[in-house]
Amino acid sequence: MTEFPDWLAFDRLEEDVRDLDVAFGRLLACQAHGVPALALRLAVACSARLAHGHPCLDLDILCGPDGGVPAGEAGAQGRAGPPDWVEGGLDGCLAALAAADFVGDGGGPEPLVLQGHRLYLARYWRAGRRIREDIGRRLALEPPEARDPALIRAWLDAVFTDPPPETPDWQKLACATALLHGFSIVTGGPGTGKTTTVVRLLAVLQGLARARGLERGLRIRLAAPTGKAAARLNESIAGALDRLTASADADLGAALERVPAEVFTLHRLLGSRPDTRRMKFHAGNPLDLDVLVVDEASMMDIEMMDAVLAALPAHARLVLLGDKDQLASVEAGAVLGELCARAQDGHYTPAQCDRLRECCGEIVPEAWRDPAGTALDQAVVMLRHSHRFQADSGIGRFAAAVNRGDAPDVAALLRHPPDGLSLVRARGGSDAWLRDSGILDGHAGYPALFRVARDERPERQASPADWDRWARAVLAQQGRFQVLCALRDGPWGARGLNRRIESRLRAEGWVPVAEQSWYPGRPVLVLRNHAALGLANGDIGVALPVPDPARDDGWMIRVAFAGASRDAVRWVSPARLPEVETVYALTVHKSQGSEFDRVALVLPDRRSPLLTRELLYTGATRARCALALVLPGEDILLEHAVRQATRRAGGIWNP
Repeated sequence: MTEFPDWLAFDRLEEDVRDLDVAFGRLLACQAHGVPALALRLAVACSARLAHGHPCLDLDILCGPDGGVPAGEAGAQGRAGPPDWVEGGLDGCLAALAAADFVGDGGGPEPLVLQGHRLYLARYWRAGRRIREDIGRRLALEPPEARDPALIRAWLDAVFTDPPPETPDWQKLACATALLHGFSIVTGGPGTGKTTTVVRLLAVLQGLARARGLERGLRIRLAAPTGKAAARLNESIAGALDRLTASADADLGAALERVPAEVFTLHRLLGSRPDTRRMKFHAGNPLDLDVLVVDEASMMDIEMMDAVLAALPAHARLVLLGDKDQLASVEAGAVLGELCARAQDGHYTPAQCDRLRECCGEIVPEAWRDPAGTALDQAVVMLRHSHRFQADSGIGRFAAAVNRGDAPDVAALLRHPPDGLSLVRARGGSDAWLRDSGILDGHAGYPALFRVARDERPERQASPADWDRWARAVLAQQGRFQVLCALRDGPWGARGLNRRIESRLRAEGWVPVAEQSWYPGRPVLVLRNHAALGLANGDIGVALPVPDPARDDGWMIRVAFAGASRDAVRWVSPARLPEVETVYALTVHKSQGSEFDRVALVLPDRRSPLLTRELLYTGATRARCALALVLPGEDILLEHAVRQATRRAGGIWNP
C-alpha cells in the first residue's frame, strides 16, 4: 500500500481540496502499489477541480504560469508557476501517471483516464466520449426534409415575411441550417430572437412533414434545464405563436397549430427518479419524439447532455438554443461554450453556403466562410441583432464591452453613463444606495410591488377571475424589477441583501412591523422541485391575502405563482410549499432564463472566484430597459471581474 500523507498540507492545494477529494485520494492510496506520490496528488487535484466545474485536470495548465488554477478562482492571485509539489513539469506528471495502476486509457475499469495532457475521472471521460460520438452521428444524418430544397425555400419564405433588420438574415439561415442537420445550435445574446426563430423552424418542420404525407405531424418536445427557464420559454413560445398566427394563411396556420407550447424541465422530460442518477428514459427506453428543442443550453452540464442524447431516438433531431457567453452550468463542464467556440466567425464551407442559398436565398458573406470548416461548424448559427436593446444603448454597450473583456471601455461608460445605465457607489455604511439604485423607488422598485398588492386588491366578494387578475398584476410588477448579486452568502450576497432590504422596507412601513415570516407582498423563491404542486426550483411567487372561507371577515395568506398558461394562476398554501426563501435579492446564477425591466446588479466588496466576466454579462443582460451597477468596493474589483473570463478545462469536443 502506498503511504498517504496529509493532503491538506499541500501548498496551493489546501484551499481547493474538499473532504471528498481527500477520501478519494486515501482510497486510491489504500489500493495502489508502489505508485508515485505525484500521481496520487494529481488524482486528488483532478477530483478537486470538479468543485469549480472542470471535468478534467489540464496538465498543460497545471504546469504553466497559472499553476492549474484559472484566473478568478480561489488561490489564483499572486501565483507564478506550477504548485511546489509538481515535480518534473509536464513530462514528470505524465511519467508519474503512466506508473499508476489507477490510471487507464478508458478501455478498462481504472477510475481515472489520461487522454493526452488531460486527466479525467473515468465517469466524465466516458460521458464526453458518448457526447462526441452521438453528436457526430447526428451531424452525419441527412434528414428527409433536406432532400427538397425548393420546398424548404417556399416554407421559409412563408414564415419570414418581414424584411430583416440586417443582412444576411441570420434567423432564416439558422432555420435552414437546422433543417439540413440532425443536430444544430442556435446561439446569440439576449433578445436576438432565438425563440422566434425556433417557432418558425417548428412550423416549417410540421409543414414539410405534412407535405411528405405524415398527417399526424412530428412529435415535438420543448425543454429547459430549470423550472424558471421552462416557464420563460413557455411564455415566449406562446407569444411568438400568437404573433405568427395573426398573419398566417391556412397552410401556415395548420402547421402552427401543431407546434407545442408546453415546456418541460429536462428532469421531468427524462423522468428523473429521487435519490438516484437513473432516468426513466435512456438508451434502452428512448423518448417517443421526433424533435427535441432545449433552451438555455448553456446551463446543461456534461452528465445532463449525456443523458439527453442517450434518451433521444436515433432518428430524432436535437436543436439547442442558448447564449454561449452566459454563465456555464453549475456542475462540471461548459458544453455549449465548447460546441460554440467557433460560432463568432462562422467557418461555413463553400458547399454549405451553396446549400443554404438554395434553401433560403440568403448569401453568407465572405467573412464567415472557411473551406476548412468542420462538420460541427456547419450546424451552428449565431444570431447577431438584438431586439431587446440596441447595440448603442447603455445596456448593450456595457454588455458588449464586458464580453470583450475591455476594462477601459467599461470604466469610460460608467464615468459618463448613457441612458439605461448607472453606477451606484455603496460605501461608508450608508443605505443611500438602496434608493439611488431604484430598490426603494416608489414607482419602479419594491414599494411599487407592495402598492399594487395593497391598492388593486379586489373586494372580498369579487369573483375568482378578479382575484386571479389581481395576482397576475402583482406578479407582473414583481417581474419588472430585481436585485441580482454574485454571491449567496455574506453582507453583499443574496441572504445578507434580503435581510437588509426587508429591514428597510419594514422601516418605511411596507412590511409589517410584527415579526412574521408570511406577509402580504413577500416575494419567495422555490428552492426545490415539487411535482405535485407543479412547482420547480427557481419559480418565484408572491404572498397575498385572500378571503378565508372559514370566517366571514377573515383573511388567509396564499402564495400566487404564474400558471402553465399565460392567464393561469396557481394559489398555494404556505404550509404546502417546499423549501422557499425571500427573494428581494437573487443570485445571477438563479436568474438565468429570466428577464426584468430594471435590474440592480450588486457586486461584492472584495474579490471572489465567482466574480467573472460571464457573471457580469449574464447579470447585465437580464435587464431590458435599465441597469444600475452597485459597487460597494474599489473600482479595481470591477476591472478584475471584467478581465477574468471563466476558463474551464474542457476536452469534451476536442479531447
